[in-house]
Amino acid sequence: MKPIGTLLLLMSTVLAAVFAERLNIRPPLQVTSAQQAPPTIASVVDHDIDAIEKQILDVAEAMPEDKYNFSPERLNIPGSDYKGVRSFAVQLKHVATSNYFIWWRLTGEKLPEALGDDGNGPANVKTKAEIIKFLKDSFALGHRAAAALTTENMLQAPQGSRSTRLRLAEFGVSHANDHYGQLVEYLRMNGIVPPASRAKSD
Repeated sequence: MKPIGTLLLLMSTVLAAVFAERLNIRPPLQVTSAQQAPPTIASVVDHDIDAIEKQILDVAEAMPEDKYNFSPERLNIPGSDYKGVRSFAVQLKHVATSNYFIWWRLTGEKLPEALGDDGNGPANVKTKAEIIKFLKDSFALGHRAAAALTTENMLQAPQGSRSTRLRLAEFGVSHANDHYGQLVEYLRMNGIVPPASRAKSD
C-alpha cells in the first residue's frame, strides 16, 4: 500500500500544479530588503548617462595614443569630403566640452576655465591620459546633473535657458551618442574593432 499511497500523493500534487497553472495562480511574491527601489527620474537619466559614458570611454581607451590625431581627411578617399573634420582626439574633447556646456546649468556649478568657444576644448589638454580624465570629469558633472532632477523641477527651465531640465539632461546623452557613432568609424578606419562589437566578431 505504501507505493500506491506515494503514487497517489505525487499524482495529486502534479494535478494541483497543472490546475493552478491553468487558472494562472501564482504564489505571492516575497518582498525582501534586497529588492531594488522603484526608479526615479534621476535614476533613469543617470542610467542613460552611465551607458554612453562607458561606450565613449571604451573607444577612447581602444584607440592607441599614436592614432589620437587621426582624421579621415588623411585617407584621401576619392569623392569624400573630410576636409577640416575633427581628429579623434578633438572629437573626444568636443564631447567633454559639450557635456560641460549642456549640463552645468542643472547643477549651477562654475564652468572650468579655458574651455574655449569653438567647442573643441582646452588647447592644453593633449595626451590620451589628459583627454580621458577630461572626459571622466565631464561625465561626473552629468551624474550630478541627473541627481538634481526631480519630478517637481524636470519640466522647469533653469536660469538662462529656454530648455527644460529634463531636455538638457537627455540632450547631453543624445549629443554624445551622435559622436560615439563617429568615433566608432574612426576606430574601424584604423582596423580596430570597437569594444562593443568585439563579442559579436569573435
